[in-house]
Amino acid sequence: MVEHKNNDKTFLGFWIYLMTDLIMFAVLFATFAVLRNNTFTGPSGEEIFNLPFVLAETLILLTSSFTCGLAVLAARKGDKKQLYSWLLGTLFLGFAFLFMELSEFQELIHEGYTWTKSAFLSSYFTLIGTHGLHIAVGLFWLIILLIKLSTSEINSSIIRKLTLFSLFWHFLDIVWIFIFSIVYLIA
Repeated sequence: MVEHKNNDKTFLGFWIYLMTDLIMFAVLFATFAVLRNNTFTGPSGEEIFNLPFVLAETLILLTSSFTCGLAVLAARKGDKKQLYSWLLGTLFLGFAFLFMELSEFQELIHEGYTWTKSAFLSSYFTLIGTHGLHIAVGLFWLIILLIKLSTSEINSSIIRKLTLFSLFWHFLDIVWIFIFSIVYLIA
């Protein structure tokens, strides 16, 4: 009974955290929406974005969300081998996404399109960078989960931690869908 109450408090606290992150991303989206046409004679998104590349990023991140969901199902079935495999797949796809995002940043900066060039680029780098930072934190969290899983059996604590991670990872996917739609497709 006590563990159930602690789980309820943990999940409530985590949902509150996710809502504060949602507010932060909403403010970043609003800032981007206001500043997206303020290019100060610099390039617009249409001129610098590589849509096929970003679509590949999107598919990789959405696939990682799928593998994360399969990991939760494997944990609930008690299948540690499958759980570990799906989590490693999620980790690999998450790193691939982050690598692509950093490559995109590097290419833009190399071409002279830095966050100091215009208000549009400043808001772009802030929004995408904040999402990337969240992905990096999620990957660190996932590595800790994998280490914990390697030294213990699947139990209610592991399932709770995995469920919270899964909520966080799916939240980042939802944010990315908005980024893809608002930042890249509208540009």
